[in-house]
Amino acid sequence: MSWNLFFTMFGGLGLFIYGMRLMGEGLERAAGDQLKNLVEILTTNRLMGVFVGALVTAIIQSSGATTVIVVGLLNAGIMDLSQAVGVIMGANIGTTMTAQLIAFKLSNIALPAIGIGTGIFLFSKNKTRKFIGQVILGFGLLFFGMQTMETALKPLAELPQFIGFMTSFSKTPILGVLAGFILTGLIQSSSATIGILQALASQGLVNLSIALPILFGDNIGSCVTALLSSIGTNINARRAALFHLLFNIIGTIIFLLMLPLVQMVVALTSSDPVRQIANAHTFFNVVNTVIQFPFAFLLVKLINYIIPGEPEVIERGLKYIDDRLLETPSLALVQVKKEIARMGSLALETLKDSIDTFLKYDEKKDKLAREKETVINELARETTRYLALLSRTSLPVDEYKSITYFISAVNDMERVGDHAMNILELAEFREEHKLPFSQDAINELLEMAVKVQETFDLAIYSFLHWDEESAKKILANEEEIDSMEKILRSNHIKRLNEGTCNPSSGVIFLDMLSNFERVGDHSFNIATYVLNIDKNYKKLS
Repeated sequence: MSWNLFFTMFGGLGLFIYGMRLMGEGLERAAGDQLKNLVEILTTNRLMGVFVGALVTAIIQSSGATTVIVVGLLNAGIMDLSQAVGVIMGANIGTTMTAQLIAFKLSNIALPAIGIGTGIFLFSKNKTRKFIGQVILGFGLLFFGMQTMETALKPLAELPQFIGFMTSFSKTPILGVLAGFILTGLIQSSSATIGILQALASQGLVNLSIALPILFGDNIGSCVTALLSSIGTNINARRAALFHLLFNIIGTIIFLLMLPLVQMVVALTSSDPVRQIANAHTFFNVVNTVIQFPFAFLLVKLINYIIPGEPEVIERGLKYIDDRLLETPSLALVQVKKEIARMGSLALETLKDSIDTFLKYDEKKDKLAREKETVINELARETTRYLALLSRTSLPVDEYKSITYFISAVNDMERVGDHAMNILELAEFREEHKLPFSQDAINELLEMAVKVQETFDLAIYSFLHWDEESAKKILANEEEIDSMEKILRSNHIKRLNEGTCNPSSGVIFLDMLSNFERVGDHSFNIATYVLNIDKNYKKLS
């Protein structure tokens, strides 16, 4: 095989993969967030999950991408493992649509599709039409890439060495499985590997006995993307990636044991070798799902045993309030106070995680803090919406006035989460640049951090119980925090002058003080709501 043919084959594969990605991205963008919402909403049971997984994967043309979405949802606590396994099974079925599409042999319309798709994409101002143009362009590139690969592979029919190499896969199927796994793992697309098989079949270079073991290995190789995406995620996300791998390994073992029967059944579906490979791909994934679906709970138990431990789940969504409570506004007001205090507690956890990460960097704690902050933002939006609805009900005047304070409290709780994220950014910067901090600086930050966390914790308690004594203590603490900030700044400047402090570390130190001081301000604000005094009041009388 000459270098020219190799590069033609390599370029054709590149066009094929790029075309497939363009098609998937175009369809995904045209659908907006609806695909992700579909995965979230319609996975109430495992069987529904199979249908959702198949549909979403058929649209975005990648079982790996669907599994990555599932890993993300699991990591965020939106989905549990029992829901995820159905989606993963369905994703394997949905990914077979690319092979079925290729089997229609539409290479003759590849170039017109590229021209039409490019024209729509470049000249259309409407976003949806641009995405449709992208889909048509991707469709054309996919088939043009397929045609290019077929042209490059044609001369291989005259090479006895290549024919002998491919024939060895039918004699030793496990070698075919290994080849399919390695190739798909490298390319990270089982559809692309199946496309290569179909290109070989179109030139008479492979038959079913050769293609089937490679095809089985392709399905195992498709798990690599999800396995990589699960690194550093929570327990359930890692379990989902392992489920994807074990599901395909078990399916491959079953089908290898029934290889002659599988070959006979698939051969009956079509006389066209390209279509046979597409049908074999679909047959493997559908039958594998049918066989393993009733026993999925056993596989989940096995995975829980392999990856032990309880997942740290962040409780998402509103817990205490419901739109139906608006019928009794006074009760709704009590419940919304609990929801805001819950949001504050989550903000306090996030603040503690970010401070711990700054003092000793922990990637897992970093990710967890970011997940918590996402939930805080969601709660802030939903609680503010609820308070707006509550303001339209018939509340007594004194309770109606509380709504304004509650809305302000939501903002203060949410802003503490933002300051925790600022601290996390500083922690990442410090870790990335390996910035040194003197023990004196660390001790000073710790002292202020303890006071700030204690004050914000008191603010949450004061708000939840509308406790004036706690609120007065917060005002005193906030003055202490302000005073501490000034003293620590002065100490820092002294260290800079003495040359005992790294200038870059000094900038981080000052930013930490500023964030701590702002958290103290938000605690102060919450106390003023409880005491019903002007927020600009700064002295404890």
